[in-house]
Amino acid sequence: MSTNKSIVHSTTLRAGGECNRTIAKSAGLIGFATLCSRILGFLRDVVIARLFGVYIYAQAFVIAFKIPNLLRDLVGEGATNAAFVPVFTEYSVKHKKEEFWELANVVLNLLLVVLMGITLLGIVFSPVIVRLIAPGFVSTPDKFSATIKLTRILFPYILLISLAAYSMGILNSLKHFAASAFAPCLLNISIIVCAIMFGENITGLATGVLAGGVLQLAVQVPVLYRKGFRLDLFRQFKHPAAKIIGNLMLPRLLSSSIYQLNNFLDSIFGSLAWVVGDGGVAILYFSYRLIQFPLGIFSNSLSQAILLAFSSQALEESRDKLRDTLAFGLRAVFFAMLPAAVAFMVLAKLIISALFGGGRFDLYSIDTTANALLFYSIGLFAYSGTKIIQSCFFSLKDTMTPAKIAFLALIMNIILNSILMFPFRISGLALATSISGITSFIILLIMLRKKIGGFGIKGIVVSFARILAASISMGVVCYFVSVNSPLNKYLTLSFTITLGLLSYVGFCFIFKVREIQQLRNWLTRTREPGDSPLRYNFL
Repeated sequence: MSTNKSIVHSTTLRAGGECNRTIAKSAGLIGFATLCSRILGFLRDVVIARLFGVYIYAQAFVIAFKIPNLLRDLVGEGATNAAFVPVFTEYSVKHKKEEFWELANVVLNLLLVVLMGITLLGIVFSPVIVRLIAPGFVSTPDKFSATIKLTRILFPYILLISLAAYSMGILNSLKHFAASAFAPCLLNISIIVCAIMFGENITGLATGVLAGGVLQLAVQVPVLYRKGFRLDLFRQFKHPAAKIIGNLMLPRLLSSSIYQLNNFLDSIFGSLAWVVGDGGVAILYFSYRLIQFPLGIFSNSLSQAILLAFSSQALEESRDKLRDTLAFGLRAVFFAMLPAAVAFMVLAKLIISALFGGGRFDLYSIDTTANALLFYSIGLFAYSGTKIIQSCFFSLKDTMTPAKIAFLALIMNIILNSILMFPFRISGLALATSISGITSFIILLIMLRKKIGGFGIKGIVVSFARILAASISMGVVCYFVSVNSPLNKYLTLSFTITLGLLSYVGFCFIFKVREIQQLRNWLTRTREPGDSPLRYNFL
């Protein structure tokens, strides 16, 4: 009997290790693509920052681009993660290909009707929307009119990018990640090219956004057709699984609505220049764009890849694999996000100065953006961990719980914004985001534990503490190197980051962070006698 149990246990560990290695490979591909996109995104933001600083036209573009971009998550990528991928994954496994593509066409037809309606309404009611989202702009007629003009130009982007997100959902459910992963690179290239061509004419940025939306969709269409997709436009609007998707999507829409309202509230508070200072919405944009860099490269990539594994494991009677994958995902994001957060806090001003400083991005812009970046960084680990936990809830077809917690975070953010913006000005809004993000993460973690049982929370906490100790030690090294460097800001930043990364690895060994050992073993493919493959599952 004990021998049989040992065989079963060994088989389970091997299966879990193989699953996590598959997740790692998928996340690695997505992460590499996201790295390319983020680098291009930085070049894009540098061009925007130096052309427009944090002043009138930069703020107008940030608000105008934010409205369709946030709605994209509401009806596009958010719906894809919450509803499309789990249902499409199940259909790809349990049903014939003809039924799978029939469902895909029904969902497309329904999506097109919704998106076209939203786009038309957005163009017509742009003045009202801008007045609601950025009330502080009304007192500056030039800024207000420029924002309305850009909003009307950019609203069709929601149609384009949501269709691109729909394509991504289908391809990911078929375990194809490459085309959709590299598609965002085309958006950044398009904006950079148009910004350079049009110069200080702000409509050039809007033109680049629309062209990029077309390219992101176009690059995925050939792959869809190779997989078997055939367009059947506006002929069928009903399908049994479409109702399931709708039922899953409604709570996710509620959750996304709350999340987007959170973003809009930051814009509302950020537009109040008499309280938070000039350029608030642009300062928040540039600082949070830097936060999005590690989130996009690692956290978003991992959560996107891990959702597919969660969706498959949720169909099994045993939740052991699901719990193992969840613990793996949380340890992985802590291992990457904690040192990134510490580095942002210590090197905030140097990073902002090196990346954006110059042109119209003056000393005021550098100082205020660096302060916002510091306070945003406090919650970086929580933003990442929340994405992993939400993916687990979505795979269990529970989209209501994240919605409830998102609503709680919204209320908390409103209260904290109202309090913290007076003593800390624009940085107070970033601090409020971090506090509400950490609180939401902890609550979601507790609720998920009640739902699926224990998943090694004690080991995760110990791992978190060791990684945090290594990260703080790395931060001390980075601080002393940066303040004592005789090099220019670009070389100083490069040298400090390199030395910081090396010191982080060293401190991980000193503080016995097991993830660094797993990473080394995974890279070298070495195993000690009796070790389980589950040990070598780390990215």
